[in-house]
Amino acid sequence: MEIKLLITDFDGTLVDTFEANYRAYERAFAAVGLSLTRERYRECFGFRFDRFMATMGIVDTQISSRIKELKSEYYPRFFEHLQVNGALLGFIRMFRAGGGKTAVASTARRRNLENALKHIGALNDFDLILAGEDVTNGKPSPEIYNTVMSRLGATPGETLIFEDSPVGLQAAHSADANVIQIQTTN
Repeated sequence: MEIKLLITDFDGTLVDTFEANYRAYERAFAAVGLSLTRERYRECFGFRFDRFMATMGIVDTQISSRIKELKSEYYPRFFEHLQVNGALLGFIRMFRAGGGKTAVASTARRRNLENALKHIGALNDFDLILAGEDVTNGKPSPEIYNTVMSRLGATPGETLIFEDSPVGLQAAHSADANVIQIQTTN
């Protein structure tokens, strides 16, 4: 079957965002009197925000809301640490120029995702951008991938997903699409 749709995860797949995210979260945690180590954040990297907070033991919704707000404010200050996967972005651009459909499916907040995509000059390279708040269930649920395929009119057999994290890979495989694992160093 011919591939008609490329879907990429963002954090760790299309762009190595670990350092920028870590620094923004570290600052947000400090602002509310908490600490976040690089090692602890690495364990949670790729988690949806609510799962990240639960894993960190933060159950106070006012504190978690403040962390989310502060992280969004601080994140663009660290965009110099974003490292684009140039080969993948180039491939996506060529595929789209040839008539294929492209999408980003990420657990990130839409505001953060769109700001980062704009910063790297890739905001207009996608037919659809789905963020964490666009679905009920985060990865490892396949909901985000199934939603993209449905909205862009592609079957799992016509779809190729690029992913890096264990939860993302589980979601992609559960969607029954073709999957390419992107290796990361974080």
